[in-house]
Amino acid sequence: MIYTFYKYQGTGNDFVMIDNRQLIFDKNNTKAIKKLCDRRFGIGADGLILLENHDTLDFKMVYYNSDGNESSMCGNGGRCLVAFAKFLGIIKKDTQFMAVDGKHDAIIEADLVKLQMQDVPHINIFDTHVFLNTGSPHHVQLTTDLKNIDIKKTGSNIRYGEPYNELGTNVNFVVKNSETNFSVRTYERGVEDETLSCGTGVTAVALAMHAIGETEKNLISLETEGGELQVSFDKNDSKYQNIWLIGPATQVFKGEIEC
Repeated sequence: MIYTFYKYQGTGNDFVMIDNRQLIFDKNNTKAIKKLCDRRFGIGADGLILLENHDTLDFKMVYYNSDGNESSMCGNGGRCLVAFAKFLGIIKKDTQFMAVDGKHDAIIEADLVKLQMQDVPHINIFDTHVFLNTGSPHHVQLTTDLKNIDIKKTGSNIRYGEPYNELGTNVNFVVKNSETNFSVRTYERGVEDETLSCGTGVTAVALAMHAIGETEKNLISLETEGGELQVSFDKNDSKYQNIWLIGPATQVFKGEIEC
Protein backbone atom coordinates (compact mmCIF):
# COMPACT_ATOMS: atom_id res chain seq x y z
CA MET A 1 0.00 0.00 0.00
CA ILE A 2 1.29 3.46 -0.92
CA TYR A 3 0.38 6.20 1.55
CA THR A 4 0.52 9.96 1.10
CA PHE A 5 1.84 11.45 4.32
CA TYR A 6 2.72 14.82 5.79
CA LYS A 7 5.45 15.48 8.34
CA TYR A 8 4.69 18.03 11.08
CA GLN A 9 6.64 19.22 14.10
CA GLY A 10 5.78 21.22 17.20
CA THR A 11 8.90 22.45 19.01
CA GLY A 12 10.80 19.45 17.70
CA ASN A 13 8.17 16.87 18.68
CA ASP A 14 7.59 15.37 15.22
CA PHE A 15 4.76 13.37 13.71
CA VAL A 16 3.74 11.56 10.54
CA MET A 17 0.23 12.70 9.56
CA ILE A 18 -2.13 10.71 7.34
CA ASP A 19 -5.57 11.83 6.17
CA ASN A 20 -7.55 8.71 7.06
CA ARG A 21 -11.07 10.03 6.47
CA GLN A 22 -11.55 7.26 3.88
CA LEU A 23 -10.23 4.65 6.37
CA ILE A 24 -7.43 3.56 4.06
CA PHE A 25 -4.90 2.86 6.81
CA ASP A 26 -4.67 -0.58 8.44
CA LYS A 27 -4.61 0.26 12.15
CA ASN A 28 -3.73 -3.31 13.10
CA ASN A 29 -0.46 -3.20 11.16
CA THR A 30 1.90 -2.41 14.04
CA LYS A 31 4.89 -3.23 11.85
CA ALA A 32 3.88 -0.55 9.30
CA ILE A 33 3.41 2.05 12.04
CA LYS A 34 6.86 1.31 13.46
CA LYS A 35 8.37 1.53 9.97
CA LEU A 36 6.78 4.90 9.27
CA CYS A 37 8.21 6.29 12.51
CA ASP A 38 11.64 4.67 12.13
CA ARG A 39 14.33 7.33 11.59
CA ARG A 40 16.58 5.01 9.56
CA PHE A 41 14.23 2.77 7.58
CA GLY A 42 11.13 4.97 7.41
CA ILE A 43 10.12 8.62 7.56
CA GLY A 44 11.13 9.22 11.17
CA ALA A 45 8.85 10.57 13.88
CA ASP A 46 7.93 10.41 17.54
CA GLY A 47 4.49 9.16 16.50
CA LEU A 48 1.90 8.58 13.78
CA ILE A 49 -1.38 10.53 13.77
CA LEU A 50 -4.44 9.63 11.72
CA LEU A 51 -7.04 12.30 11.01
CA GLU A 52 -10.47 10.69 10.77
CA ASN A 53 -14.10 11.76 10.47
CA HIS A 54 -16.25 12.22 13.55
CA ASP A 55 -20.05 12.18 13.71
CA THR A 56 -20.53 15.47 15.56
CA LEU A 57 -17.12 17.19 15.78
CA ASP A 58 -14.76 18.50 13.09
CA PHE A 59 -12.51 15.43 13.14
CA LYS A 60 -11.04 12.65 15.26
CA MET A 61 -7.42 12.17 16.34
CA VAL A 62 -5.96 8.65 16.46
CA TYR A 63 -2.42 8.61 17.84
CA TYR A 64 0.26 5.91 17.83
CA ASN A 65 3.64 6.08 19.53
CA SER A 66 6.73 5.17 17.52
CA ASP A 67 6.65 1.68 19.08
CA GLY A 68 3.53 1.00 17.00
CA ASN A 69 1.02 1.02 19.85
CA GLU A 70 -1.97 3.34 20.20
CA SER A 71 -1.21 5.82 22.95
CA SER A 72 -2.73 8.20 25.44
CA MET A 73 -3.15 11.90 24.58
CA CYS A 74 -0.33 13.79 22.88
CA GLY A 75 -0.51 17.57 23.31
CA ASN A 76 1.94 18.63 20.62
CA GLY A 77 0.46 16.00 18.32
CA GLY A 78 -2.97 17.48 18.88
CA ARG A 79 -1.70 20.96 18.05
CA CYS A 80 -0.02 19.66 14.88
CA LEU A 81 -3.19 17.84 13.86
CA VAL A 82 -5.15 21.08 14.19
CA ALA A 83 -2.67 22.74 11.82
CA PHE A 84 -3.03 19.76 9.46
CA ALA A 85 -6.83 20.04 9.56
CA LYS A 86 -6.56 23.70 8.55
CA PHE A 87 -4.19 22.76 5.72
CA LEU A 88 -6.74 20.21 4.48
CA GLY A 89 -9.50 22.85 4.56
CA ILE A 90 -11.50 21.07 7.26
CA ILE A 91 -11.33 24.04 9.64
CA LYS A 92 -10.42 27.73 9.51
CA LYS A 93 -9.55 29.11 12.94
CA ASP A 94 -11.59 27.49 15.71
CA THR A 95 -12.23 23.77 16.07
CA GLN A 96 -13.49 20.99 18.28
CA PHE A 97 -12.15 17.47 17.82
CA MET A 98 -12.18 14.13 19.57
CA ALA A 99 -9.07 12.47 21.00
CA VAL A 100 -8.52 9.40 23.13
CA ASP A 101 -9.06 11.41 26.33
CA GLY A 102 -12.20 13.20 25.11
CA LYS A 103 -13.21 16.40 23.31
CA HIS A 104 -10.72 19.24 22.79
CA ASP A 105 -11.16 22.86 21.70
CA ALA A 106 -8.41 24.55 19.72
CA ILE A 107 -7.72 27.96 18.20
CA ILE A 108 -5.25 28.96 15.50
CA GLU A 109 -3.81 32.48 15.92
CA ALA A 110 -1.11 33.51 13.44
CA ASP A 111 1.64 30.88 13.75
CA LEU A 112 0.44 29.56 17.13
CA VAL A 113 -1.95 26.71 17.85
CA LYS A 114 -3.72 26.88 21.20
CA LEU A 115 -5.07 23.55 22.47
CA GLN A 116 -7.37 23.24 25.46
CA MET A 117 -6.40 20.30 27.64
CA GLN A 118 -8.64 18.28 29.94
CA ASP A 119 -9.24 19.47 33.51
CA VAL A 120 -6.88 18.02 36.14
CA PRO A 121 -8.87 17.35 39.32
CA HIS A 122 -6.06 15.95 41.45
CA ILE A 123 -2.27 16.22 41.76
CA ASN A 124 -0.24 13.78 43.85
CA ILE A 125 2.59 15.55 45.70
CA PHE A 126 5.45 13.50 47.16
CA ASP A 127 8.72 14.47 48.86
CA THR A 128 10.82 13.88 45.73
CA HIS A 129 8.38 14.38 42.85
CA VAL A 130 4.87 15.14 41.65
CA PHE A 131 2.56 12.80 39.72
CA LEU A 132 -0.45 13.85 37.65
CA ASN A 133 -2.36 12.97 34.51
CA THR A 134 -2.74 15.64 31.81
CA GLY A 135 -4.18 13.22 29.24
CA SER A 136 -1.07 11.10 29.73
CA PRO A 137 0.58 10.17 33.06
CA HIS A 138 3.54 12.31 34.11
CA HIS A 139 6.19 12.09 36.81
CA VAL A 140 7.63 15.60 37.44
CA GLN A 141 10.92 16.04 39.30
CA LEU A 142 12.95 19.16 40.08
CA THR A 143 16.69 18.98 39.49
CA THR A 144 19.69 21.30 39.76
CA ASP A 145 21.64 20.02 36.75
CA LEU A 146 19.33 19.53 33.78
CA LYS A 147 22.10 19.63 31.19
CA ASN A 148 24.08 16.63 32.41
CA ILE A 149 21.27 14.19 33.25
CA ASP A 150 21.29 10.96 31.25
CA ILE A 151 17.59 11.34 30.37
CA LYS A 152 17.23 7.96 28.64
CA LYS A 153 18.83 5.97 31.47
CA THR A 154 17.41 7.88 34.42
CA GLY A 155 14.00 8.32 32.81
CA SER A 156 13.78 4.65 31.90
CA ASN A 157 14.63 3.60 35.46
CA ILE A 158 11.77 5.72 36.78
CA ARG A 159 9.38 4.78 33.96
CA TYR A 160 9.74 1.02 34.62
CA GLY A 161 10.35 1.23 38.37
CA GLU A 162 7.99 1.30 41.34
CA PRO A 163 5.19 2.31 41.48
CA TYR A 164 4.74 2.61 37.69
CA ASN A 165 6.14 -0.75 36.55
CA GLU A 166 5.09 -2.07 33.12
CA LEU A 167 2.20 0.40 32.65
CA GLY A 168 4.79 3.13 33.02
CA THR A 169 4.77 6.89 33.02
CA ASN A 170 6.36 9.79 31.19
CA VAL A 171 9.18 11.41 33.18
CA ASN A 172 9.97 15.14 33.28
CA PHE A 173 13.07 16.77 34.80
CA VAL A 174 12.73 20.47 35.60
CA VAL A 175 14.86 23.48 36.46
CA LYS A 176 13.26 26.72 37.66
CA ASN A 177 14.61 29.76 35.82
CA SER A 178 12.16 32.31 37.19
CA GLU A 179 8.62 32.68 38.53
CA THR A 180 7.26 32.37 34.99
CA ASN A 181 9.89 30.26 33.22
CA PHE A 182 11.04 26.66 33.64
CA SER A 183 13.32 24.42 31.57
CA VAL A 184 12.15 20.86 30.93
CA ARG A 185 13.55 17.62 29.51
CA THR A 186 11.22 14.66 29.03
CA TYR A 187 11.53 10.90 28.69
CA GLU A 188 8.47 9.65 26.80
CA ARG A 189 6.83 6.31 27.37
CA GLY A 190 6.22 4.58 24.02
CA VAL A 191 9.10 6.41 22.39
CA GLU A 192 11.31 5.03 25.19
CA ASP A 193 13.75 7.88 24.84
CA GLU A 194 14.04 11.62 25.28
CA THR A 195 11.92 13.71 22.92
CA LEU A 196 12.75 17.31 22.06
CA SER A 197 9.41 18.41 23.49
CA CYS A 198 6.28 16.94 25.09
CA GLY A 199 3.01 18.87 25.21
CA THR A 200 1.28 16.92 27.97
CA GLY A 201 4.65 16.96 29.76
CA VAL A 202 5.09 20.73 29.85
CA THR A 203 1.42 21.03 30.84
CA ALA A 204 2.11 18.69 33.74
CA VAL A 205 5.22 20.66 34.71
CA ALA A 206 3.37 23.99 34.75
CA LEU A 207 0.59 22.62 36.97
CA ALA A 208 3.01 20.74 39.22
CA MET A 209 5.19 23.80 39.80
CA HIS A 210 2.09 25.79 40.74
CA ALA A 211 0.80 23.03 43.00
CA ILE A 212 4.04 22.83 45.03
CA GLY A 213 4.43 26.61 45.31
CA GLU A 214 7.33 27.14 42.89
CA THR A 215 5.18 29.73 41.10
CA GLU A 216 2.00 31.68 41.78
CA LYS A 217 1.56 32.64 38.12
CA ASN A 218 -1.01 31.04 35.82
CA LEU A 219 0.79 31.70 32.54
CA ILE A 220 4.05 29.74 32.41
CA SER A 221 6.73 29.54 29.72
CA LEU A 222 8.43 26.17 29.32
CA GLU A 223 11.80 25.88 27.61
CA THR A 224 12.23 22.48 25.93
CA GLU A 225 15.10 21.13 23.85
CA GLY A 226 13.02 21.93 20.74
CA GLY A 227 11.74 25.39 21.64
CA GLU A 228 9.36 27.30 23.87
CA LEU A 229 5.79 26.43 24.80
CA GLN A 230 3.36 28.22 27.08
CA VAL A 231 0.71 26.86 29.42
CA SER A 232 -2.10 28.91 30.94
CA PHE A 233 -4.65 27.68 33.47
CA ASP A 234 -7.11 28.55 36.23
CA LYS A 235 -7.25 26.94 39.65
CA ASN A 236 -10.61 26.38 41.30
CA ASP A 237 -10.15 24.96 44.80
CA SER A 238 -7.85 21.97 44.17
CA LYS A 239 -8.93 21.53 40.53
CA TYR A 240 -7.04 22.93 37.55
CA GLN A 241 -9.31 24.08 34.72
CA ASN A 242 -9.27 26.10 31.50
CA ILE A 243 -5.83 24.66 30.70
CA TRP A 244 -4.31 25.75 27.37
CA LEU A 245 -1.16 24.49 25.68
CA ILE A 246 0.23 27.15 23.32
CA GLY A 247 2.96 26.94 20.71
CA PRO A 248 3.93 26.66 17.03
CA ALA A 249 3.02 23.74 14.74
CA THR A 250 4.72 23.51 11.36
CA GLN A 251 4.44 21.35 8.26
CA VAL A 252 7.91 20.12 7.32
CA PHE A 253 7.30 18.16 4.10
CA LYS A 254 4.93 15.91 2.15
CA GLY A 255 5.71 12.57 0.54
CA GLU A 256 4.63 9.06 -0.37
CA ILE A 257 5.80 5.79 1.14
CA GLU A 258 5.02 2.14 0.54
CA CYS A 259 4.52 -0.16 3.50
